[in-house]
Amino acid sequence: MKLTRKSAVMSILGALVMGVIILMGAVNAVFAHCDTMSGPIIPEAQAALEKGDITPVLKWIKPEFETEIKEAFAQAVQVRSQSLEAKILADRYFLETLIRIHRAGEGAPYTGIKDTGQEPIVVLADDALAKGSVEEMIEKLQDHLAAGIKDKFSKALQAGKNKNNSVEAGREFVEAYIQYMHNVEAIHTAIISAGIHHNEGTEDKH
Repeated sequence: MKLTRKSAVMSILGALVMGVIILMGAVNAVFAHCDTMSGPIIPEAQAALEKGDITPVLKWIKPEFETEIKEAFAQAVQVRSQSLEAKILADRYFLETLIRIHRAGEGAPYTGIKDTGQEPIVVLADDALAKGSVEEMIEKLQDHLAAGIKDKFSKALQAGKNKNNSVEAGREFVEAYIQYMHNVEAIHTAIISAGIHHNEGTEDKH
């Protein structure tokens, strides 16, 4: 199937975004951001508890877990009306159950609810959705990605000029060279894994 120019560009940019995330070492944090107090799930769940309506929360749960979360919600709503202390405990019970079940649907372990803020990349991605435009996020990620590549390229280039002056200088070059190559390879791998190909009729040599 032939990709249009626009779809190909967006797919490549999407792959580059993943490359940035990998290079930043933020993959685990991104996938786990839903278990933070400031993530997208908990504020919505807290509002659902106040309204007594679980419907908006169900989208975060796989169909096979729907019965379990509905039962937990009903119990929490019943208990939280008894007192302030009961409300605090019931809400915490439901939120922990909700995040645990959501994480199970992702195939990820439950490690508790985090009070830390979200990673910058997650805030950026959520903000793009809220604004209805991805352009600003793409621009910032492109700038970040370019800066990272240029930095490692420059270090490898400079170290290469002195690599034969001594063993120590040679090792400094090797270290810089490895970091530079790993950086580029990670981005290339992200692009390939996104399934980007040349137009039909041309040979994909990379």
